[in-house]
Formats: sequence, C-alpha cells, structure tokens
Amino acid sequence: MKWKDWVHVTKLDPDKQLKAGDIDAIATSGTDALMLSGTLNVTKENLETLQKQIAAYGLPLVMEPAGPEAVLVKGVNYLFVPSVMNTTDVQWIVGKHRYWVQQQDGRIPWDMVVPEAYIVLNPNSSVGKVTKAVCDLKAEEVAAYTAVADRYFHFPVVYIEYSGTYGNPAVVKAASEALDEAILYYGGGINSAEKAAEMGKYADTIVVGNAVYDLGAAVLKATVDAVQ
Repeated sequence: MKWKDWVHVTKLDPDKQLKAGDIDAIATSGTDALMLSGTLNVTKENLETLQKQIAAYGLPLVMEPAGPEAVLVKGVNYLFVPSVMNTTDVQWIVGKHRYWVQQQDGRIPWDMVVPEAYIVLNPNSSVGKVTKAVCDLKAEEVAAYTAVADRYFHFPVVYIEYSGTYGNPAVVKAASEALDEAILYYGGGINSAEKAAEMGKYADTIVVGNAVYDLGAAVLKATVDAVQ
C-alpha cells in the first residue's frame, strides 16, 4: 500500500514513553503506518531508540522532522517534511528546509521526501507556539490556505493540525472541498471511534497520536475500525 492510500496513521512521539505491551498493540491494531514525530526534545538518540522498538513489526515508517537538527533516514520509508502555511515566521515555510539541505551538502534522499503543507489551528499547542502560527482562522481562510498549498505550491499533502485538541469538522470539510490533487490529513484529539469516523468523512487520512499515550493502545483499534 502506497502512502497515498493510507487512511489511518499512528503518530509516535520520541519524547514520550509507551507502556509495556503498547508497541505490540499499536503494531497489530491495523493502522496503515507509523509516524515518528514530535515538537519538543526530539533528538537523533530518542528517535533511534523508538525506531528500534518498532522496527520488527515491518509497518511503513514515516519520519516527520521537527527541524533539521534531528532527521532519521536509515530504516525509514518516507520523510514527511512540513511547511507551516499559517506561520508568521518564514523559517517554518522554507528557512529550516534550506538549512537542512545546506547542512547535508545537498545529499538528500529526495525520492523519500513528501512535502506537507501544515495548517496549525491550536494556539495552545507546542507546534502552534514554536512556529508562531496564526490559529484563529475561519473556515474560509483555512480553505484558502488549502487551495494555495494544493493548486499553487502543489504540495502532495495538506495537514490540518489541531495537535491535542479535537477540531471543528466544518473547517476540515471546507478544507476538503478546496482540494484538487493533494491528500488531506487530519490530526488532533481523535480519541474515539466516533471522532475518527466524523473526521474520516472529510480527511483522506486521520492521524492518531496523543490518545495512544493518554488512554492506552486499546483505543487505537477502535479508531482504525472506524475508518477502514
């Protein structure tokens, strides 16, 4: 299954700890892929530790870098690299990316790279604060950002990120209707089958993260079943 066909992705934060047995429950939940992603305290060391824990299960593995300082490539299937559309700081659109390429002296595995257009909508989230995102957007503004990302910049993924808070389905619906080619990802606050199904009506792919740590891996299976 190619990444464009995924409907459920589980996001694992290298700065958080999973309970004993959770890795096995996550890997056998039916989720289509695992994403290594976090905003704070992400290092190559804790990324590699988490990768070793999940490597044996053979699920597609995505690295979503928080910045150019810690990017894991070995043993990873894809690099989903975000640009934040609604940031007030240009480094989160293109500056960090330029530094990464320069730091690697151009030796980037471009065939693994999937650019993501992020629209961050939770002002209290770490990603919202770090990227200085303007989060109080109306549905039509989110739709406009979505269209710009898709039709003007040709990002293959547009990611609506509420990061820990369940978002407004009307906003996700508006984003979905503004798309032409891009795949729409939704992440934020999905901790039940009902919420997974609701956002799954509009997003091509839902991402479940915090619920795994807050409620345990058992909740993951319910969200998978709701969208598959």
